[in-house]
Amino acid sequence: MKNMRIVFMGTPDFAVTILKHLVEQTYTIVGVITAPDKPAGRGRKLNESAVKKYAISQDLKVLQPANLKNEEFNQELKSLKADLQIVVAFRMLPKIVWQMPKFGTFNLHASLLPAYRGAAPIHWAIINGESKTGVTTFFIDDKIDTGEIILQKEIAIADDETFGSLHDKLMVLGANLVAETVNLIAQGNLTTHKQPELEEKSAPKLHSENTKINWCNSVDSIYNKIRGLNPFPLAWTTILNDGKEVSAKIYEVLKEKETHQYTPGKIITSKKEMKIAVNDGFIRVLEIKLAGKKKMNIQSLLNGYAFSENAKML
Repeated sequence: MKNMRIVFMGTPDFAVTILKHLVEQTYTIVGVITAPDKPAGRGRKLNESAVKKYAISQDLKVLQPANLKNEEFNQELKSLKADLQIVVAFRMLPKIVWQMPKFGTFNLHASLLPAYRGAAPIHWAIINGESKTGVTTFFIDDKIDTGEIILQKEIAIADDETFGSLHDKLMVLGANLVAETVNLIAQGNLTTHKQPELEEKSAPKLHSENTKINWCNSVDSIYNKIRGLNPFPLAWTTILNDGKEVSAKIYEVLKEKETHQYTPGKIITSKKEMKIAVNDGFIRVLEIKLAGKKKMNIQSLLNGYAFSENAKML
């Protein structure tokens, strides 16, 4: 079982936890495929992926193809003679790649498929106010996140859960599920099932439009959006203060359901507190980052930044 030859494919920290668990459990990792190095920061220094850094620290063979259909890459991949390929937070594979090993290629996805197929399943589960989510292993086919399900594990989403806290819980849950899946495949005890046809809840890529706060939404909706995007990529807004506009990213908030007469977006401040009026209550801001400034707690902001009587969030 531990002699099964495995190629692992992944890029971010989430994938590192799964790869590390396989290495520590002494599975035979014959190769690691990750994204090419990318220039980052002001100096445009080449930045290695989290998976590459870990793989090198373990003396694992690393391949970084720009094109997964490249003939030279596919020959090198074939030469690794993998029995199984595991994909965690990577990119869509061409058929020539996912069909290569005799036991196929399976993916770990951070949702209870078929719900939240797509690029940002953890974020969207919180943003949409779900009370549970989980992890799924499934065999890759020619579409995105649609293959036959191998195993699933469920986890509750706490009322104050953030993307960061849920991400870390799902990493651990996912690492155990991947090892369990490998064992089932090695033992030949595998039964898979097709994904049920349900009304789709999608998890599209996050961008500036779908991470902007709409202060006309309900207090629950806004609260869920902010915690579902904390600490990355963060919900954002525009502050209009004394005729000047400044963008701000919001980290941590509390919600208060209350009837009031304020217009949505109205900023109400005291010496220690900042609240934003919404239709059915207030969002109390605890941590914020103004453009060009450091992240700060609200008291630090109020000590050095004055809001006018007509200040509002746009």
